[in-house]
Amino acid sequence: MLTLATVFALLPDWLDPEKLIRSGGYILLFAIVFAESGLLIGFFLPGDSLLFIAGMASAGAFRTGTDSIHFNIWVVLIGVFVAAVAGDQVGYLFGRKAGPALFRRPDSRFFKQEHLEKAQEFFESHGPRAIVLARFVPIVRTFCPIVAGAGQMEYKTFVRFNVIGGFLWGIGVTTLGYFLGNVAIIRDNIEIALLLVVAVSLIPIAIEVIRSRREKKRAEDHAA
Repeated sequence: MLTLATVFALLPDWLDPEKLIRSGGYILLFAIVFAESGLLIGFFLPGDSLLFIAGMASAGAFRTGTDSIHFNIWVVLIGVFVAAVAGDQVGYLFGRKAGPALFRRPDSRFFKQEHLEKAQEFFESHGPRAIVLARFVPIVRTFCPIVAGAGQMEYKTFVRFNVIGGFLWGIGVTTLGYFLGNVAIIRDNIEIALLLVVAVSLIPIAIEVIRSRREKKRAEDHAA
């Protein structure tokens, strides 16, 4: 049976969340969260699973002899939150400075117009709430703050939603990993936990989709 653990084992070391944490510790963890939150080159990084694994490591779920890792949960939570918010801020400022020129930029190895367009559609569909919801959508998470900046979204509004999104995603996913890391059956079957975090991360999107459809139906009924 193919599990997420098996999939991670097939990934190169620089994309395997567990190996990244083992080799880079706090610094690499925070750097990846920062990069994936707002730098164009960070869209391919494993943010969700990395946060979850960091939470489990804080619970002591990866103590395996001399190769054990253990984080301080408070250091992780504070660092992840700051890195996530700071990353989005940089993305917003970059988008604001680059403006329309960004949408004319040719495709390259680390940049695809389709990613930017997908984030733009997401932003237009959900408005300011997209800054929060995008945190739970890979790739869109990276490009959404850039689109917000390019679209001249009011800075105060962006900061407010950025802080909320950074808290729900960074602290929420990490905390989930920490508490599940203290549950024996989860600790011994990490692939189950990883499947769970993927499912949980999709809940805000599902809620927003349902809400948007209801609002659209109400508008159509009202127009009729």
